[in-house]
Amino acid sequence: MKKIVVTGANGQLGKCLKDASVYFPNMEMIFAPKENLDITKPQAVQQFFKIHSPDFCINAAAYTNVDKAEEEQEKAFLINAEAVKNLAVACKENNTTLLHISTDYVFDGKKKTPYVEEDEVNPINVYGASKLEGETTIQEFLSRYYIVRTSWLYSQYGHNFFKTILKHLEAGNKLTITTEQVGAPTNANDLANTLLTIIEKDNSQYGTYHFSNLGEATWYHFAKEIEIISNIKNGGGIAKTNHYPTFAKRPDFSVLNTKKLTNTFGIDSLNWKQSLQTVFINSKIN
Repeated sequence: MKKIVVTGANGQLGKCLKDASVYFPNMEMIFAPKENLDITKPQAVQQFFKIHSPDFCINAAAYTNVDKAEEEQEKAFLINAEAVKNLAVACKENNTTLLHISTDYVFDGKKKTPYVEEDEVNPINVYGASKLEGETTIQEFLSRYYIVRTSWLYSQYGHNFFKTILKHLEAGNKLTITTEQVGAPTNANDLANTLLTIIEKDNSQYGTYHFSNLGEATWYHFAKEIEIISNIKNGGGIAKTNHYPTFAKRPDFSVLNTKKLTNTFGIDSLNWKQSLQTVFINSKIN
């Protein structure tokens, strides 16, 4: 039985991994929230790994507030880069394979076709730069790792675009949403299943992979689809704008090409609209 440690277990991806683990009974899952494992503290990480001796570690802990990262650069790099080094060192010493979640924001968005893993990275905000440094650190320390870049993550858990839009629609608020950026909304439940499938197959094809739901959308189109699926009639409506000022720059186009993951692990992804429907159902259950 494979033993897997999940950091950041109380975040949205951590909770989705907990749900998904039910379908992977041959895995012993150790869910470690920050209270039990603060990955920014090297000694705590070393001790935790020594006690549990995991075969795999899924790093679901991250600093993800893109705008706030511009003001909290030190904190963003502490969690997304320095803490990742702590994990990488512990993984190396304990013969543990690391699965690390990265982001489409390592790219500058100047491309017009979906990004492949080998495309040049060039982050345009602090969040993207901190995540890229985490990637680089893993590559320096480890040979056994899977870096999985994803995009526009949301779920029935935590704070995310899906839940925010739903809350405003239920409150009857009028919304103005940008059409400036194009990406692929991605269901964190699908990402969780993908990560556990990678571990289940563990074919030693280590490296960097892209995973997102299929298709593409602007934030406006994402919001409109949430409105359609929720069927909330008392909303104030959703208007679009081609310019919505944000503190951090964001790539204009950050759709990820997922063919490498599909070809290597046989993992197919749902279209983002299909997957959104399942999250809406789950949000009503939770």
